[in-house]
Amino acid sequence: MSAGVAEVVDDQLWSAVGDPTRRRMLDLLLAGGGGTATTLSQHLPVTRQAVAKHLAVLDRVGLVTAAPAGREKRYQVDEAQLARAVAQLTSVGTAWDARLQRIKRIAEAIERAQQD
Repeated sequence: MSAGVAEVVDDQLWSAVGDPTRRRMLDLLLAGGGGTATTLSQHLPVTRQAVAKHLAVLDRVGLVTAAPAGREKRYQVDEAQLARAVAQLTSVGTAWDARLQRIKRIAEAIERAQQD
């Protein structure tokens, strides 16, 4: 993991987990205890090269770590970083819930005022 990854930048994190293929890859890595680009590509509708590029994105934000495995790298989910990412995403979700509640109250107040 590179320096500074402990605090993932929101935009990088959203980009990394915003892609359904990368989310599926995280699921596969968690379920299988790790994997290579080749093994992951067998379970995904993308090429091995595309899987490798997706893994590079996940590695950049620290959600996976890589170790040499023959001619390939074996990737595993960094569970501590995943927990931090989940907490960060949850925090963002909570903030948006609060914003949406405020918008709802404003809209309801406008509707009541228009009915009077």
